[in-house]
Amino acid sequence: MRFHPWIFSGGIRRIDGEPEEGDIVEVFGESGKFLCKGHYHRGSISVRVLSYEQEEFDQAFWTERIRKAYGHRQDWVCAEGTNVYRLINASGDRMPGLIIDIYGDAAVLQAHTVGMHRLFPTIAHALREIYGAELQTIYDKSAKTLKANSGYEQEDGFLLGSEEEAEVLEDGNRYLVDWVKGQKTGFFIDQRDNRKKLASYCAGKKVLNTFCYTGGFSVSALGGGARLVHSVDSSQKAIDLTRRNMALNGLDQKHEAYCADVFEFLQESSEEYEVIVLDPPAFAKNVKTRHKAVKGYIRLNKIAMSKISSGGLIMTFSCSQVIDRALFANTIRAAGIEAGRQMRILAELGAGLDHPINLFHQEGEYLKGLLVQVF
Repeated sequence: MRFHPWIFSGGIRRIDGEPEEGDIVEVFGESGKFLCKGHYHRGSISVRVLSYEQEEFDQAFWTERIRKAYGHRQDWVCAEGTNVYRLINASGDRMPGLIIDIYGDAAVLQAHTVGMHRLFPTIAHALREIYGAELQTIYDKSAKTLKANSGYEQEDGFLLGSEEEAEVLEDGNRYLVDWVKGQKTGFFIDQRDNRKKLASYCAGKKVLNTFCYTGGFSVSALGGGARLVHSVDSSQKAIDLTRRNMALNGLDQKHEAYCADVFEFLQESSEEYEVIVLDPPAFAKNVKTRHKAVKGYIRLNKIAMSKISSGGLIMTFSCSQVIDRALFANTIRAAGIEAGRQMRILAELGAGLDHPINLFHQEGEYLKGLLVQVF
């Protein structure tokens, strides 16, 4: 009745029949009143709600739901110079358990539930109908997410085409995306708006991009006129791809990349930067690891504050779902106290418009960030 898209096992009095993992089930209140329909799953979250109406989940239903999401993206993010965006953001697009990212003429699908994965033939049909000949590749990248969330064994694979990598455009910048071997679906699309913001702060500045992955923030900083950018990541593959993206945009003359542990690099470096980007992987995967994660964020930001010039900017993020905005702000405040630096918040940061959050499902907000000025 509060429209939260999860129904927990503890809230269920009885189950009529023997539903299997991923089956469509109907949910009723104690009075017998129909409440919703959704995918059944074994575990603490028993039902992920797909609709609060008595409707059939046929091909037309899914095609229309995806078509509406497509229309919103055309209005919100698709413009000249950008052909990479998130088409479906799980519960934010009323399709819990499903991610679809678009890279030019390719769609990369990622299921987090067995129920959604069973629908992939139907979803692929809808994508071909909506995009037509523009769509050349559909890739299923669900193996890790399904195994982690349900123990369901599945191999990644192509539903259409065979292209493994493509060059895409984001705000006029060019990037190589490898959805087969890359992290997530191949690129951190959720940071698009923040990359654009960063570009406006970097003219003539010396910039450090930590946990750089494919160098998205580095390309944006140099595109915004930075005089020098250092990119750091512990993965050699990430560093190699960052260098390729720099060359692709003709920016490699003002760029240096380092394959190193970020904490060690910051501690050992004698450099002083005017802008620093801190975009680490999720330090906390669940509530049990939250306290340890907070300590990690404090340590990381404290070290970064020791390397920033007075008046410099730090763009700092957490993509840990269990770290909410208030806790993250308190964490950065604690880092400033330990570092002995004065700070002020210039902006709160998050994902772009193609990552909508269901207002009744705040758990869907995972990316949060702050732009802080340090004195």
